[in-house]
Amino acid sequence: MVFMTIVWIVSVRLRNASIVDICWGLCFILQVWVYFAATPEGFSGRKILLGLLVTGWGLRLSIHIFRRNRGKPEDSRYQAFRQHFGPERYWWVSLFQVFWLQGGLSWIVGLPLLAAQISALPDRLTALDLAGSIGWAIGFGFEAIGDWQLARFKANPANRGKVLDSGLWKYTRHPNYFGDALQWWGFYLIALAAGGWWTAFSPIMMTTLLLRVSGVSLLEKSLAQSKPGYHEYMATTSAFVPRKKNEPPKPPGG
Repeated sequence: MVFMTIVWIVSVRLRNASIVDICWGLCFILQVWVYFAATPEGFSGRKILLGLLVTGWGLRLSIHIFRRNRGKPEDSRYQAFRQHFGPERYWWVSLFQVFWLQGGLSWIVGLPLLAAQISALPDRLTALDLAGSIGWAIGFGFEAIGDWQLARFKANPANRGKVLDSGLWKYTRHPNYFGDALQWWGFYLIALAAGGWWTAFSPIMMTTLLLRVSGVSLLEKSLAQSKPGYHEYMATTSAFVPRKKNEPPKPPGG
């Protein structure tokens, strides 16, 4: 919360609340290493493994969002908040509604990062640690490659108004969101290896947020309106979990 308060002060000076999105991944990096220092009794091998995985995920995500937003105006979501509350009230409202809300949410979601580091047992890496690491690696690949493919597609002026339906986007409409969720299930498996079964709410919350709140459902409302071919893409391609493309629906009598 201290970190997000500092970010809020910077946003007031910049008159741009979008920087909160850049700091989402950094919140978890801060958490995992604070927990690392606060749990000297935990098994060091698991602690180091988790710290490296979370840092890799958080840094890549923050750098990606920074590059994507650089030189662009404030995100339309925050502009809408500003218009609704007025310029004089918005900054104080944003502290509670944007920055502290995301800070508190990141703390709740990040509790597996603590649960994985508390226990000294088992004092070895287990099959669950391996499964979590593999899940993280697959998820990281989906998120990083998906973001890279989308950025390259958007950089080509010839693709304006078109739908990306190749690469990973051939199998899921949101490979980056799927990869993000899979990484959090990986973090949970590592926490589970240390007895943190009670933190199952974390990957469930993250998956729900990505599917129903700030991810798939929110984005697809605008995409369906702005891209003429998006409805057909929705009819033939999985929204989240990758799978083979369906055949486009045939017209009646076809």
